[in-house]
Amino acid sequence: MKSSGNKPRAGAVRKSSKGAQVGSGGQGRQALEGKKPTPKAEDRPYHPAGKRKAAGERYEAAGGKSKPSQSRSTGGYAGSSSGSSSGGSSSGRSGGSSSGAPQTPRSSGRPPGGKAKSADESEMVTGRNSVAEALRAKIPATTLYIASRIEFDDRVKEILQLATSRGIAVLEVMRPELDRLAGFDSVHQGVALKVPPYEYAHPIELLDKIVSRGQVPLLVALDGITDPRNLGAIIRSVAAFGGQGVIVPQRRSVGLTASAWKTSAGAAARTPVAMATNLTQTIKAYKERGVFVLGLDGGGDVDLPNLPLAKEPVLIVVGSEGKGLSRLVTENCDAVVSIPISSGTESLNAGIAASVTLYEISKLRAAAKKK
Repeated sequence: MKSSGNKPRAGAVRKSSKGAQVGSGGQGRQALEGKKPTPKAEDRPYHPAGKRKAAGERYEAAGGKSKPSQSRSTGGYAGSSSGSSSGGSSSGRSGGSSSGAPQTPRSSGRPPGGKAKSADESEMVTGRNSVAEALRAKIPATTLYIASRIEFDDRVKEILQLATSRGIAVLEVMRPELDRLAGFDSVHQGVALKVPPYEYAHPIELLDKIVSRGQVPLLVALDGITDPRNLGAIIRSVAAFGGQGVIVPQRRSVGLTASAWKTSAGAAARTPVAMATNLTQTIKAYKERGVFVLGLDGGGDVDLPNLPLAKEPVLIVVGSEGKGLSRLVTENCDAVVSIPISSGTESLNAGIAASVTLYEISKLRAAAKKK
């Protein structure tokens, strides 16, 4: 009787192949075959040393005094020569279009991250203090609504005087209608101000206008900032320290709301705000035109005092209140700048950090003009 111990189990398949078994060691050797040595840090485009090298080459091409090296194309604007200005406004404009410059809305009331506003959609500023401050800040309001039988105290009289002096239409409405206009959860105190949608500039056209006026560009871009008070404070600082404009992304960022208008203390009336469909593409287009992009971060590799690029065309990028600069924006910055602060303070507010940076750049530019 045959033993059943060596009988193969039904359905089992015994592999008889005795060829070479592929293991992790073999895969690793194959992956390393034909590979070149690891490039130096300065030859890696995303390494801080590589960014410093690229920025140095562009700085030299813009007329700096760095060591001779192979220069990188700086697009239309590359200094104060006679040919650079025309390149930034005409030939540089066409070059940006062919290289994939961002197609941003030229005149859009589109709020960041939302649908385009209709022609009659607007924002309402409510409350006596808020309306009075908005009128003092010269927000381009269209209509002032006042509840019927309202008590005309000193604040209401001031609101009426400011509105009539600017030619703003004043309408008296019943309180139920004012509740509907202002929102039933809003404390309007009998007054409401209608503010039209803001018309944003085009970021490339904004740069071209600055160059055509013979000015050295100094702008601030916001990367994910959602607090309108920070936007208003940055607009106010840009106007105070010689900047020419602010850029906000179309998505995941604050727009120029009535709160931002009030915080800017009227500076938004003379400082243009541009909207970028894609902030990373806008940064790349600015770099092609010779603008140096400086990101602000506490762990940056360049200190703000005596910033060597301060006298060049500069775009300062400020990160969000909690997360800071995004990865793609950081990779496309020429340098990441840090502001020295005492060890007891963790970080600076986004608006304050932008103000300090703008002041330092304006101080260095003023000192360079005196020499």
